[in-house]
Amino acid sequence: MISSVLPTYSRAPLNFVKGEGSWLIEADGRRFLDFGAGIAVNALGHAHPALVKRLSDQAQKLWHVSNLYNITQQQELADKLVELTFADTVFFTNSGTESCELAVKMARKYWYDKGAPERLEIIAFEGSFHGRSSAGIAAAGAEKLVKGFGPLLPGFKQLGWGDHDALEAAIDEKTAAIILEPVQGEGGIRPLPDACLKGVRELCDKHGILLILDEVQCGVGRTGKLFAHEWAGITPDIMMVAKGIGGGFPLGAVLAIENAASGMTAGTHGSTYGGNPLACAVGTEVLHHVADPDFLAEVRRKASLLMQGLAELVDQHPDIFETVRGHGLMLGLKCKVPNTDVLSACYDEEFIAVPAADNVLRLLPALNITDEDITEALNRLDQAAQACEKALKEGQS
Repeated sequence: MISSVLPTYSRAPLNFVKGEGSWLIEADGRRFLDFGAGIAVNALGHAHPALVKRLSDQAQKLWHVSNLYNITQQQELADKLVELTFADTVFFTNSGTESCELAVKMARKYWYDKGAPERLEIIAFEGSFHGRSSAGIAAAGAEKLVKGFGPLLPGFKQLGWGDHDALEAAIDEKTAAIILEPVQGEGGIRPLPDACLKGVRELCDKHGILLILDEVQCGVGRTGKLFAHEWAGITPDIMMVAKGIGGGFPLGAVLAIENAASGMTAGTHGSTYGGNPLACAVGTEVLHHVADPDFLAEVRRKASLLMQGLAELVDQHPDIFETVRGHGLMLGLKCKVPNTDVLSACYDEEFIAVPAADNVLRLLPALNITDEDITEALNRLDQAAQACEKALKEGQS
């Protein structure tokens, strides 16, 4: 008999009932050190006092009115994002998947209004993940995402990750935009080098096409800059945001320059819940903390501390780990044994991490993680690696 919750997830046998900072409390009382942060969502950890207060204060005033009316909290957050980023305008969604849908629509509508409706093809890359909607899975193109869900939404072309020559050759009179993650998350924590991102921006400028960046996972302070593309000194035309921007409350957004958004006039897109007062109040509070230069400097310092410790773990456990990669507090341990085995050992050590493609274990702690918790995380990872080494030796004997 099918369960009352549709069984589309392979869930770990854990049931967390409370969170405190970077810690999760299981129903049986065990305390787990959380280096998953709800898959890069809980940017300020669990139950951050400022977020709790902002949500509680707003909840006592106004929850929902719909976008038939002006929403003060939405305007406040939009103004802040425009002030802090390249963007001229913002549309609020509830998730990264919804942000992908609008980004695709926006790019295609841009060309339609310019009198070139044939320019609807969007170039994406192997290993990408842009959500699980029709547009998102069609853009990524991976078999595990698209199998059984055909016919796929047409108009997408996938290229090899980081193949600049193939990218330039693929651009033609049908190309509307290029979509990519500055740091692939689900794809195995694969950062695109700054030089490559600059090259993509130059190609878009050369051919007059739009650049869509998916910063759903790597944005909102995760890499030590407010957004990951800032490291390369470039800006996109359209950017997808979600996860960390709500600090755990469902919130997403599409940011765009005026030219790219010019086709999105009244009636072309909408959302019942998108930009509701609760979500936008929390999002504004998140930005108040994360966008602070001192906060971002601390993210970079902590990232260096964690990266150094992980590099030492790789050296100490060469049969278990191959390398560490990533940017900021978006790091991945590429494993030599199945990453699921390492993850299971981590659970035994009451430590939370997140698996990814390319046999990688993702480490995505809260951006305000303490130095003490970083040290504890390295200790628990070391214990997990030792358990994997013991199992490996027993399996070989």
